[in-house]
Amino acid sequence: MPDPDAAPPVGPPPDVDPSPADGPITDAHLHLWDRAPGRFGWLEQAPPALRRDARWSQAADGLAGLGVTRVVLVQAEDSLAQTRELEAAAAAIEADPSAVRRADVVAWLPLEDPAAVARILEDPRALPRTVGVRALVHDDPDPGVLDRPAVRRSLALVAAAGLALDVPDAFPRHLGQATALAHEVPGLTVVLDHLGKPPLGDAGEGGRREEWERRLRAFAAAPGSVAKVSGLHTSGSGPRAGRLEQVLDLALELFGPERLMIGSDWPIAPEPFTTGSAFAPLIDLVRSRGAGVAEQVLQGTATRVYRRRGEG
Repeated sequence: MPDPDAAPPVGPPPDVDPSPADGPITDAHLHLWDRAPGRFGWLEQAPPALRRDARWSQAADGLAGLGVTRVVLVQAEDSLAQTRELEAAAAAIEADPSAVRRADVVAWLPLEDPAAVARILEDPRALPRTVGVRALVHDDPDPGVLDRPAVRRSLALVAAAGLALDVPDAFPRHLGQATALAHEVPGLTVVLDHLGKPPLGDAGEGGRREEWERRLRAFAAAPGSVAKVSGLHTSGSGPRAGRLEQVLDLALELFGPERLMIGSDWPIAPEPFTTGSAFAPLIDLVRSRGAGVAEQVLQGTATRVYRRRGEG
């Protein structure tokens, strides 16, 4: 997927200091895509600035400047085609001598077909860099997709393979299901992307915020539950920055740093195709909570949770 003829990398804005600080960082949530005809249909409803190819060459320098040494490429299309593309992109990233030394994949698998999932996971050559599985469940017309018996059987196979499950855009539709999965599928690590997408800045935020927090507390109490501090669309100054601090502190209270990891959500949040608009301030905010917190949230949790098959 990396394209040597692509546009020059897009790094942090001029007012962001890109110099690395204490310790390496794992960007646990990064998207890449090539917008071929008929692909990534959800982008048609996305802001115009997002409706273009997202390639590693555009993010590499900005992330390296922030101290990122590992990236996790997260699926953005429910297809085996993108799973193969992300595996190839991860291999290409690792082959390039740069600051980013490891690239892994949260891939799509056909969870409604347990037999197909079993065949893929039993092939030692398949998915060599895959560390987790995800589907765009928020786009599925069936709100109960994660409760389907076939999906549950597939997730038992995913857990047995030592892979995690990512759940995107969970509030309010799927946060309860994510909690049930964490309780009911033995050995499954359930990773809540973007803290479930709290309703920050929404009209009528107060009541919805209370409901989100109640459901997040229930999820955090489940075994094997992990969350990403990412994609929160709360960068900036004034009240928005204050809400981000509140959300981070709540997440630390509920999960502890050992069950939280950080992600850029590049190229999506909040200013498309920048690595500094939200990620750099978020890194600084995490580091402001102390070295022990930073060590876990910026790298340690992802190291433990996102493991390739066969890794101890």
